[in-house]
Amino acid sequence: MSEKITAPLGDKRIILETGKIAKQADGAVVVQMGETIVMVAAVAASKAKPGQEFFPLTVDYREKAAAAGKFPGGYFKREGRPTEKEILTCRLIDRPIRPLFPRGWYNEVQVQSIVLSADGENDPDMLSLLGASAALMVSDIPWDGPLGAVRVGRINGKFVANPTHAQMTESDLDLVYVGNSADIVMYEGSAKEITEVDFNAALEFAQESCKPLIAAQKELAVRAGKKKREITLNIVPEAILKEAKALAGDRIVGALLTPAKLAREAAVSAIFAEVGTKLVEKFGAEKVTEFVIKDASYYIQKEAVRNLILNSGKRLDGRTFDVVRPISGEVGILPRAHGSAIFTRGETQAVTLATLGTSEDAQEFDSYTGGETEKKFILHYNFPNFSVGETGRISGPGRREIGHGALAERSIEPMLPLKDYPYAIRITSEIMESNGSTSMASVCGGTLALMDAGVPLIRPVGGISIGICAEYDDRDKMSRYQLLTDIIGWEDAFCDMDCKIAGTEKGITGFQLDLKLRGIPHKLMTETVERARVARLFILGEMAKILAAPRKEMSKYAPRIVTVKINPEKIGALIGPGGKNIKRLVEESGCEINIEDDGTVNIYSVSEEGMKIARDAIEGMTAEAEIGKVYRGKVVTIKEFGCFVEFLPGRDGLCHISELANFRVKQTEDIVKMGDDIWVKCLGVDEKGRVKLSRKAAMEDRDKEMGGGESIEKEREPVQRN
Repeated sequence: MSEKITAPLGDKRIILETGKIAKQADGAVVVQMGETIVMVAAVAASKAKPGQEFFPLTVDYREKAAAAGKFPGGYFKREGRPTEKEILTCRLIDRPIRPLFPRGWYNEVQVQSIVLSADGENDPDMLSLLGASAALMVSDIPWDGPLGAVRVGRINGKFVANPTHAQMTESDLDLVYVGNSADIVMYEGSAKEITEVDFNAALEFAQESCKPLIAAQKELAVRAGKKKREITLNIVPEAILKEAKALAGDRIVGALLTPAKLAREAAVSAIFAEVGTKLVEKFGAEKVTEFVIKDASYYIQKEAVRNLILNSGKRLDGRTFDVVRPISGEVGILPRAHGSAIFTRGETQAVTLATLGTSEDAQEFDSYTGGETEKKFILHYNFPNFSVGETGRISGPGRREIGHGALAERSIEPMLPLKDYPYAIRITSEIMESNGSTSMASVCGGTLALMDAGVPLIRPVGGISIGICAEYDDRDKMSRYQLLTDIIGWEDAFCDMDCKIAGTEKGITGFQLDLKLRGIPHKLMTETVERARVARLFILGEMAKILAAPRKEMSKYAPRIVTVKINPEKIGALIGPGGKNIKRLVEESGCEINIEDDGTVNIYSVSEEGMKIARDAIEGMTAEAEIGKVYRGKVVTIKEFGCFVEFLPGRDGLCHISELANFRVKQTEDIVKMGDDIWVKCLGVDEKGRVKLSRKAAMEDRDKEMGGGESIEKEREPVQRN
């Protein structure tokens, strides 16, 4: 029997229904807003795979062309590999639900979301996240939910919950928010320099919007939820863990306080290699597996790191809690790149390259669910194994790399003048060294590379990550905590938060929060946002020492652009039949030429000579014939009644036989032949656009200009042919 709950969301309604479809899944929910409908199903394996040493959660989100009443593109007419939007939505769902599964439970879990109907206005990503929470709530899978999920826009200063795609074009904020009944669990998004005060207000608005969604899920679980299954946790036996702590002793603290990352890793590894050997000797290889040693190592390190922070007031690399690691950088490091930079913050380093392209280089993609279909700005992030001193599989970008690149991209994009800027822009961030927040290093390095390329950024963008180490009391309330500015990798691994905030000196442009906690209070997030603002201003100051503003001149290897406006009615003449004219012009000039529907013609070239050829030709091909003006033209057709002369590129007119000379001409060929260059004067244009030309009048005008003489007469009147 199906159950249906309707939850209010501002002036909208969200419908949650279970028990109607996908009934063999452990939990399945259909979520609807407007005419956008998604189905989310959750299934957990009945037991863990032998030797399983991690929690295998897989989240998959797919958009179907049929949901929008369309055929998919491509030869096979079938959806292929997931798009970037689908991958980012998978991460959007994965990140908030993952920490709420029991630690030590290693049964495989799959959460799958399929878009069944897309109305082109309501984005299914928030519905999918909400559906994942609801599907887990009604299932027998152990999970500490529910979660509410909402997108917040700000239009004319007013916050709007789950705005449509049309509304989002007017919004200066795109906040994706996930919360529980009281606290923040996850957020991400971008803004056009929103102030910290307004950002905190947006978070509060989002939390209030989540409350009816959470209440609806609880009600749905009461009506149709299954009893949660009993589980077995795979944890290190207490006796073995106690012995491991004794064997490691105080040495672990000394090893952890080694300032350099690789040296610290080596020191810790040496200790636990010895500990592992002694544990096997005492308890036997059957009880002390590789997993047991690894897990014991994790618990001991985590306890030691948190004790150092909360009780001793120490960080592993010796910094105080509010200090950003040393920053250095260079620009113009690569001669052929249009812009390049190297940005280093402590042991995190990014080499960034900026490339300028034409409008044809913009990324185009299908959008079954609405929203943008073209991107003029792209940031690609690459994370090779050597950046952390390891080996591993070398392949294309994974979900993490796509996610980090998207965060850096949306942080910089609000400061780009994309609407009026004629170039497509690409940044590639190559991570050369990693020890904390490489995505924020990509923001800083990407900004420097853009300025090195001469891109007119509105203001420079910098970013930083803030962490937290928190302790809870017996009532499960946070009793104490310590914020950590510019977290390193070990603090990310053993502490509780990775809050990345990017922006300018005026406000926030990009943000992303990931927690290992069940949630974080809004009051504490306000403190975090302020800590990030102070650190960001420091970083922007250090970046200004490297390059303070965009260069006035672009690289000599970057394409130059000239924009010409023509009458839209002339576009066809410029292109020519079958593209004949424009193809010829591209070949002759070596330029790339893009024509917009409004008559804007963008000419791209790295050659000044080629640019001049293209510009002169376009202006000539689209120019209007001026009555009374003298032109130098080429004879393109010979007729008994005269000849046709191409007096403008792609434009010809008739010079009647009576207008060839100031005497009676018997045959056209007596005066001109095919290919002759002659002077002609425009006598008029009829209602059909046909142009009347005169060689005779042109010769008379030129004769007057040059004072008359034998040389002029010879130029204007060839010898008659027999």
